[in-house]
Amino acid sequence: MGKLSGKVCLITGAARGQGRSHAVRFAQEGADIIAVDICRQMDTVAYSMASPEDMAQTVAEVEALDRRIVHAEVDVRDVAALKKVVEHGAAELGGLHVVVANAGISTNMDPDVDQDLMFREVVEVNLLGTWNTVRAAAPLMIEAGEGGSVVLTSSALGLSGRNGDGGGSISGYIASKHAIVGLMRAFCHWLAPHNIRVNSVHPAVVNTPMAVNEAMEKWSAANPAVAETWVNLLPVPMVEPVDISNAIAWLVSDEGRYVTGVTLPVDAGFAAK
Repeated sequence: MGKLSGKVCLITGAARGQGRSHAVRFAQEGADIIAVDICRQMDTVAYSMASPEDMAQTVAEVEALDRRIVHAEVDVRDVAALKKVVEHGAAELGGLHVVVANAGISTNMDPDVDQDLMFREVVEVNLLGTWNTVRAAAPLMIEAGEGGSVVLTSSALGLSGRNGDGGGSISGYIASKHAIVGLMRAFCHWLAPHNIRVNSVHPAVVNTPMAVNEAMEKWSAANPAVAETWVNLLPVPMVEPVDISNAIAWLVSDEGRYVTGVTLPVDAGFAAK
């Protein structure tokens, strides 16, 4: 029996990266999965975003563990579409017990990108998308009366304003990830009477296509002094997706049953620098 046996877990941004890692890790612990991802490119995003083929790979890896998965291509900014998918998934799999609002986009460091649009889209995906995810899921959990757990993916930069600027790029990302902490703290008060716990996780740079790509490598080479400030305290260049998944798997399991309202760094000491 795994620590998540009998649980149904909603994960946004599940087609690859941290989201896929969470889906597979939870399935290893016995969970069934509702997987959501936009699976298409956004014009302001500098790196290649997830594709339908990526989602198919997530589905295959979960099913290879003999777990069930319901998946859909949904933009987390569309709350009506999210509600439809969550309701369908919960009906198909037998409830909803865990929510991981993981979907997000990174900033585009190209100064030629429309900064107003960049700021707006980063905030809409990262913050509004997180709010929409919980709004779509929490009523089902409350109605079921079985308690549960919600984790919001912030960032180490959600605890630090390091390298903020006056543009819509990095400052928009920092602002969105700070605001997720505010949502977490508000939600944990809202949902505590229903025995639903709410926490946030704060990764440092994670080894995923969002962080490891040609655009980011080009920017780092052009801004070595700034890039150096993102070095972790522990002697590792970045953390792995499974490190975040392991932390969340503990948070949402009964082992973390009295943990709510916390900001959990999984950052190799980044925030301690």
